[in-house]
Amino acid sequence: QVQLVESGGGLVQAGGSLRLSCTASGRIFSTDTMGWFRQAPGKEREFVGAVRWSGDDTLHADSVKGRFTVSRDNAKNTVYLQMNNLEPEDTAVYYCAARRGVVVRAARVYDYWGQGTQVTVSS
Repeated sequence: QVQLVESGGGLVQAGGSLRLSCTASGRIFSTDTMGWFRQAPGKEREFVGAVRWSGDDTLHADSVKGRFTVSRDNAKNTVYLQMNNLEPEDTAVYYCAARRGVVVRAARVYDYWGQGTQVTVSS
């Protein structure tokens, strides 16, 4: 089992920045992947980015590439989502998730989920 706790959401103006954190506990392996997803009201859950604890694979969605960066701190069992140049369209609940194995985009193959943190970007 893996437990995930997110933090760092909030309200920010367009063009601003936020950094989300996700701390993992439990049975964690270097081959595990940590992913970030978001879900806006009335929309499906969307892949944002992911990284393996081993650091050998990282992926970002095209919609956030160049603005968002996923990173990890293995010593703290924490992954981060640095979000720059935020847009109102980035408003959503952001979720951290974990899976055993390689980086993938599909939410359905992630086994563990955090509670989510709200990000609101005002225009």
